[in-house]
Amino acid sequence: MFPAFHSCDASTLPSTGSDHAPILISIRPPSPQHDKPRPRWQEADWPGLTNRLKNWLIPPLPETPSPNQLDQWFSSALSVLTTTIEDSAPHSRPSPKSNAWWTPLLTTFRKEFTKATRKAKKLRTPDSYPTARLSKLGYFKAIKRAKASYWADFLAKTSPNTIWTAKQLVTLRKTLRFPSLPEASDPGAVNNALLNHFLSVKDPLPSRGRLAKNLSTSPLTKEEVRLALSRSYSSSTPGPDGVPYSVWKRVNHINPAIIDELLSPLVAFGYHPPSLKTATGVVLDKPGKAFYDSPASFRIIVLLKTISKILERVMTVRLSAIARSKGLLHPNQGCSLPGLSSADACLALTHEIKTLQRPRLEVSTLFLDIKAGLDNVNTSTLRARLLAAHVLSYMVDWVSCLLSERTCTLVFQGSPNLSSPISVGTPQGSPISPLLFLLYVAPLHMLVPEGLMVSYINDFSITVASSSYRGNIRRRQRLFSTIFARGRDIGVSFSVPKTELIHWWTLSQRTPPSTAPVTASWVVAGIDRVTIQSLIPKCGI
Repeated sequence: MFPAFHSCDASTLPSTGSDHAPILISIRPPSPQHDKPRPRWQEADWPGLTNRLKNWLIPPLPETPSPNQLDQWFSSALSVLTTTIEDSAPHSRPSPKSNAWWTPLLTTFRKEFTKATRKAKKLRTPDSYPTARLSKLGYFKAIKRAKASYWADFLAKTSPNTIWTAKQLVTLRKTLRFPSLPEASDPGAVNNALLNHFLSVKDPLPSRGRLAKNLSTSPLTKEEVRLALSRSYSSSTPGPDGVPYSVWKRVNHINPAIIDELLSPLVAFGYHPPSLKTATGVVLDKPGKAFYDSPASFRIIVLLKTISKILERVMTVRLSAIARSKGLLHPNQGCSLPGLSSADACLALTHEIKTLQRPRLEVSTLFLDIKAGLDNVNTSTLRARLLAAHVLSYMVDWVSCLLSERTCTLVFQGSPNLSSPISVGTPQGSPISPLLFLLYVAPLHMLVPEGLMVSYINDFSITVASSSYRGNIRRRQRLFSTIFARGRDIGVSFSVPKTELIHWWTLSQRTPPSTAPVTASWVVAGIDRVTIQSLIPKCGI
């Protein structure tokens, strides 16, 4: 009820004659929001669209367009294309009461049941009631059969991509948690508090003037678009435009030149139009939190337009190859890189621990987590690093344009649906965001003698070995001071509650593992004393 709360007053109502004071609470219900009719893309007239899409021509673009001209050209071409496909598909108005298992036959049964019930109430004859009862029985049996048939068909078509949907259907629906922040008295204040915590504006880059085509740019190819679409799931939730990947896969199958010619100028000029930088931020609560009175108890998943994510997947492959050739990534960094998954990071850590244990050394590992990792990427710092490594100018310009002048609309229970500008961080749901974050935090990696530092996105582990665990703690204090100073230089910090210290032991050690917690203390920035208490004091491997 908090989103509808208006005011309260304890002085207007008369006294009850007891020590309890009546309170007048005013409720202002929010206006109902009617969802727009959604096109049923799978039922579109694709046979009728085939000839039109095969002969589809993208309008020409000026040789040296300004950003405004490129925006208008791209928005117009994309709008005409999507409108043509949408007009050929039937529309349905979504409703919270709609059911996927409903059939036209059930509509007929419901009409007969309603008609028989009204007739029985009107005539009140002995013959009318059995008829109404039989009609009701047939109607509810038909509903039961329709549900069973839909569920059986759904399970028969279940794939690894939809298995979690089946799990959600059989589990109880979780009650949505409304962000109840102490200093926010209305949904608008909650919206601003979440934006300031996650997506605060910091030093936006200056806007570009007339665009110049980079002659060294490799043209976008149809094979790159095909590979990007093959790695995209058709069941993924679309962004503000509501166009799923399945539509673009159909379009690319009919005429591969459409998407290629639509996105190629953006790559050539190193530009990302504002129409692709509008996003919807879904606010989700983090499970297992004791209280939900802080923005840190929630996370924001950004939904982008699918056509934008196709281009981002293409640029991710290109930037990954450039970063490796330029040495912008550390070999021990993982995620969004071929051959470097979470399993590889775990195997590297396990191998290093066993290798260090062979000469009878004591091994310890400190696990660190960067606070709000993706939200702390500073565009100016990242651009300067790319320029210093002599990355191609079109790639630097495109990355800078992608991360600047974005807008996001937060969605949560009772949200005001306000579009807000943001110019810091990388979108949580973007395919290129993990790679950009790896480039941003690469300077945090360092060489650890008789040890190893491994990271996976924002999770870091520092493994050291010495003749005693106390010696390991002293070494980690020095290493943490170094990584803390490097993180401060780029504007990132580490989460103390998520920090863990583990001492590893072997099965040959006869001493049983200690049940007492292992603590390590050091002075951070010369002021605060931070104590790390591990949840697992000793772990066998």
